Amino acid sequence: MFRFILIALFLGLFLLFGIPVLCIEWLISKKKPYVADISQLRIVQWAFRLIMRISGIKLIVIGEENVPKDCPVLYVGNHRSYFDIVISYTRCPRPTGYVAKDKMARYPLLSIWMERLHCLFLNRENIKEGLKTILVGIEQIKNGISMCIYPEGTRVRGKDELDMQPFKEGSMKLAEKSGCPIIPMAITGSADIFEKHTPKVVPGTVILEYGAPIYMDKLSKEDKKHLATYTQNIIRQMLTAHQNM
Repeated sequence: MFRFILIALFLGLFLLFGIPVLCIEWLISKKKPYVADISQLRIVQWAFRLIMRISGIKLIVIGEENVPKDCPVLYVGNHRSYFDIVISYTRCPRPTGYVAKDKMARYPLLSIWMERLHCLFLNRENIKEGLKTILVGIEQIKNGISMCIYPEGTRVRGKDELDMQPFKEGSMKLAEKSGCPIIPMAITGSADIFEKHTPKVVPGTVILEYGAPIYMDKLSKEDKKHLATYTQNIIRQMLTAHQNM
């Protein structure tokens, strides 16, 4: 419980003392938006790294050289824990927005930080509103902002790391319509930190692996037609390899 309390306290203080920081970053963004983007990225990455340290997470990163540094990408990953966001965000080399549930917009200071980081709030119940969100994400990618999505739509709570819900094809429109490369992202062990024994935070090892970029123009018609399944199979292969590590 001590680690959980410490993380909650840190998050509360970060959001509180981050208010003047948000104001400064807003002023910077009016004249130098990219400078503000990078500054906000680094601030949150610092905070997430500290949370990882408090949690006692030992992170093993594989295939980071597969992530292009010169163009925006769409990260696509399996999702078992809140820590998936914390862990993966610390490795983003450029401004990156995450697609989150629209319920996250209810939390005032947190939602402001998320908006500044180009995160989008997806309404999964309203198809029309969900489409609008995806279209915004496509424009962000075209403007140089990477995006990250968990196509299962929610955290999976199965006992086996290989348990995944089918990836939703609609989520892949971000790559299909923008032409950006897809980076398959496999995460193993994140649920062992928190979800398996909530509210305790227990130290552990997490594996984060990036697969080779998937370029739309290099796929067959069949793979393009079932892009979500194609990507999920790659992630499943990486997760399977993690079992032997």
